[in-house]
Amino acid sequence: METIKDKNVLIVGATGGIGKATALLLKQSGANLFLCSTNSEKLSALAQELQLPSQQTFLLDITDANAVKKVAESIHQQIPAIDILINAAGIGIIKPIENLSELDFMQSIQVNLAGAFYLVKNFIEPMKITKKGLIINIPGVLGKTPMAGAAAYSASKYGLNGMMKSIREELKRTDIRITNIFLGGTDSPFWDQIDLRVQRDKFVQATEVAKSIWFLCQQPSSGVVSELVLQPFNHQAI
Repeated sequence: METIKDKNVLIVGATGGIGKATALLLKQSGANLFLCSTNSEKLSALAQELQLPSQQTFLLDITDANAVKKVAESIHQQIPAIDILINAAGIGIIKPIENLSELDFMQSIQVNLAGAFYLVKNFIEPMKITKKGLIINIPGVLGKTPMAGAAAYSASKYGLNGMMKSIREELKRTDIRITNIFLGGTDSPFWDQIDLRVQRDKFVQATEVAKSIWFLCQQPSSGVVSELVLQPFNHQAI
């Protein structure tokens, strides 16, 4: 397995449940972290906890293509390329179609799909030069299996799944790896705004998801983990 020590790792959505747990774990393994978040207070607190300099943390809305470009330029002025890009940002809007607004739908697409596109678009070229790197996205199980009330969310996540698989085909002559993580219910703040009857005490813990990402960051040079599926045994309400 490859080492994480001294790898340049960008975590987007770094102050969310999964993002923060991953940042803490990778820092312990010696990674050189760059963090992005939409929450300035949480980002500042996390940077202080991890003792990161200000030039390695960024307040970022990934739906803003120009903002993503500027962050990429700032990072690439500091290092030649990101070794590992972890996109843990996302929103979940779960509503039946009659309650799903156009704004709900487009917001889901912008954050979960377009934002991921902007990230890959701006960080992939330096990886191509070095012919190595790892990009981890989290389509979730609803990017593979649909669920009632998840029309917008599944559309965005199916799109993310298909987009990354297509990009993987473009990268076959390089050592750049693409890994999609299909998560089931995970106990993180992501679920705080979702009105769905589930048993959160039976969810996968964010710290356990972080351990899975930590493992994926050490994929052997001779192979790639294209997909990882991690979900609870059963979290549906009785």
